[in-house]
Amino acid sequence: MTDRLRLRTRAVLETPVAGYGAVLIAAAWWATSGLFVKLIASEADISSLALAFWRDLCTFCVLSAGMIALRPANLKIERRDLPQLAAMGASLGAFHVLWNLAVLLNGVAVATVQQAAMPAIVVIVARLVWREALTWRKVVAIALTFSGTALVSDLDQLSQAGFSFGGLIVGLCLPLAYAGWGLFGKGARARYDPFTILTYGFGFAALALLPWQFFTPQPTRISLTAGLGFAGWIGQTIIAFGAYLFGLGRLPAGVASIWAMSEIAFVAVYAYFLLGERLNAIQILGVGLVVGGVLLLARQPHARAAETDG
Repeated sequence: MTDRLRLRTRAVLETPVAGYGAVLIAAAWWATSGLFVKLIASEADISSLALAFWRDLCTFCVLSAGMIALRPANLKIERRDLPQLAAMGASLGAFHVLWNLAVLLNGVAVATVQQAAMPAIVVIVARLVWREALTWRKVVAIALTFSGTALVSDLDQLSQAGFSFGGLIVGLCLPLAYAGWGLFGKGARARYDPFTILTYGFGFAALALLPWQFFTPQPTRISLTAGLGFAGWIGQTIIAFGAYLFGLGRLPAGVASIWAMSEIAFVAVYAYFLLGERLNAIQILGVGLVVGGVLLLARQPHARAAETDG
């Protein structure tokens, strides 16, 4: 009976439904990132660039220790795959840097909308590289999630935002870096365990951020509260990224990227219930559009949703 249950569980975990669930879990955890950042920033004097670096480095150390203790054989990879994993890590590190710069130059609302261009990039690249179908559902879903993100980010803030040349360049590069780590991760996912990919990815991400640290103030004293918050953030990072890579193994890259935008809806829900922030009617409509775009893809036939590489 135990063997039968194990086989059934394994069969379920290999389905597209499991992939959808994993991406939703990732989005739900990614949406808590702002809560951790606010807690840490309120308790410790640390720059955003330094915080991103220590996040990536500590995540790499925790993953490495876990892999060595539990699955040391999984750390072995083909030399030919190192460039792809390095590109994934560099994209991840670049995304963290570009996100911080986008917030500083353009503001949170504009940066969030710029980031939301990521699914369109992923869908186009996935079509060119892996021949994933470019369906009308994907196109409409991208339009809905992008429009919803703009509404949730507050139209008043968007209209009042000032744009500089540097801010424009950063805004163009931001979704490219965001899409890059997922696309490179998708390429490696067929051959490696999600946590193998994450270990190398965060290692290379820390290396990509290392040069910035020579020009960034580093923390000299951290309170117990900040330390606990940072530890929780590391756990959140591992769960979210691990779940997303798990989902990438069962869904087309384009579909997974669009479903990841449900993070916007989770952020709005958390802000309402945990931070007491009230959404206006336009923002509620935006949440609805994001959810609608995500659910539109959930209604496509599983055979189509389960498109694989090649």
